[in-house]
Amino acid sequence: MSEDSGEAAATRLRWNGLTDVGRFRQNNEDAFLALNFDAREVRYLGKNGEAQVNGEDFIFAVSDGMGGANAGEFASKIAVDKITDLLPKSFKLGALGLDRGCQQILVELFNRIHSEMHAMSAHYEECRGMGATLSLCWFTPGVVYFCHVGDSRIYHLPKDGELKQITIDHTHVGHLVRQGAITEFEARTRPDRNVLNQALGGNVQKIDPQVGSITVEPGDRLALCTDGVTDGISNRRINTLLASPPAHLESVNDAERLVVDAKQESGRDNLTALVVAID
Repeated sequence: MSEDSGEAAATRLRWNGLTDVGRFRQNNEDAFLALNFDAREVRYLGKNGEAQVNGEDFIFAVSDGMGGANAGEFASKIAVDKITDLLPKSFKLGALGLDRGCQQILVELFNRIHSEMHAMSAHYEECRGMGATLSLCWFTPGVVYFCHVGDSRIYHLPKDGELKQITIDHTHVGHLVRQGAITEFEARTRPDRNVLNQALGGNVQKIDPQVGSITVEPGDRLALCTDGVTDGISNRRINTLLASPPAHLESVNDAERLVVDAKQESGRDNLTALVVAID
């Protein structure tokens, strides 16, 4: 579908998000964000809602923090809070004719968050070693720009197609899956599955965010999940839960389906899902 036809048709977004501490953790190091903005202001959105796409852009993101004590919980909140602080400034520059493109803006945003986490880690003992994953979608009419670091994931479910994972896992295990050396099931059962080679902050000195864009049309959905969800359920199961859920989950929203099902299957980690539907 062309960008022009998507722009004419994609007039409304519906979203729902849910985060859960899981069955074994004491604190929740996940965070998620929904907001819309223009060059003048940022508006936080509720965890569930819908809105007309009318001259405003929308941001949806999930983050999974890591670090000692409460640093992981703090790190994920920094990651999402910095989006609200930094992105509208870049947007305003674009409105003034200084735009270098949405993808470049997102890479700059991720690098600035990364630098801020390193600075806080160096100056505050309680922040030492903190880091976070971050997976973000920037909705504009007909096109979604995305940027990603870590092993949280973004999925695209077309109206008449199969679920596609559009981000890669920045882990050695994820590399093995992409090379065909191991299966998705084997990856989910390996003890080193959560060892990251890309993250914001932490011990990573330089990041190389994955950035891209996809065209969308009415009937499509985007799902953003932390690894607590994908630890419990496969991509095929996520497809089923979104497209044709079992009877006992039909009455709950998309995000709750993913979190509830994954918690039942595993629940070893915090779980967060944020699902956006284009109407």
